Amino acid sequence: MKYLTLAAGVLGASAAWAETPELTVYTYDSFVTEWGPGPAIEEGFEAECGCDLKFVGMGDGAALLARLKLEGARSDADIVLGLDTSLVAAAKETELFAPSGLQADYDLPITWEDDVFVPYDWGYFAFVHGTDLSAPTDFKALAESDLKIVIQDPRSSTPGLGLLMWVKTAYGDEAPEVWAGLADNVVTVTKGWSEAYGLFLEGEADMVLSYTTSPAYHLIAEEDDSKTAALFDEGHYMQIEVAGKLAGSDQPELADQFLQYLVSNAAQSVLPTTNWMYPAVTPEGGLPEGFDGMIQPGKALLVPNAEVPALREEALNEWLTALSR
Repeated sequence: MKYLTLAAGVLGASAAWAETPELTVYTYDSFVTEWGPGPAIEEGFEAECGCDLKFVGMGDGAALLARLKLEGARSDADIVLGLDTSLVAAAKETELFAPSGLQADYDLPITWEDDVFVPYDWGYFAFVHGTDLSAPTDFKALAESDLKIVIQDPRSSTPGLGLLMWVKTAYGDEAPEVWAGLADNVVTVTKGWSEAYGLFLEGEADMVLSYTTSPAYHLIAEEDDSKTAALFDEGHYMQIEVAGKLAGSDQPELADQFLQYLVSNAAQSVLPTTNWMYPAVTPEGGLPEGFDGMIQPGKALLVPNAEVPALREEALNEWLTALSR
């Protein structure tokens, strides 16, 4: 009888495990670190979905799309989280994503009208540096200085791609000259944001391409006010990060539930102090103390999603030409 009871218990547990649905989310590496938003969002969503939420880190944002293109319709992903406004048009061209149909009361600097991708946070790119450094106020001044910078590869990183769009938008036909001037300031080009920021913290460069909100991490989490972001007169390029549901998902309803959770107060209140970006929907408690001290760009730059692919190729060629000399 004892053995029968034990066997029945094991079978019951196995059946319950087998019935637990799994939702697979491809995202960038920093999202799933112990200090990133992944653990808290996983715990919160699993508490209400009765499912197993599985985050899979895939390098940086632009690498996510490259991986998805390789896998195609056979991908195990139900959700891709971590693309941005510079990649939306290219992602749609794959025809791998399905409309979300999700409506939310967004607090974004622009009106969000895309019916496929769901924005979950946003920010402005900026060069972060120590407060003891006299920072340049535009790209030309940076190029004329002896300051060393770490940037990310636009072919694998959304910040790297954002920098291409930033320079191109600010300078247009002058962009090749700006990049030629910046080339000797670049210490190295990393695949992703995490590697670049790590090198900066190790003292390998004076400035690193990151976000206007990055100093909030040091201020709030470390009580360290020795980092700030350089305010550039030509404006700062905006990034809106998005998530999308795969058309081939075998868990479409669960995927919809996750996207809805992503813009809920529970998830949005986690993002400012884990992803260190502005939430797409302001949490009920507002932004954490410390965010009000971040620099505010006088001009926001953003290329319309549909125009990015053509501009990207031109800007990438200019960047490669300058840095290969």
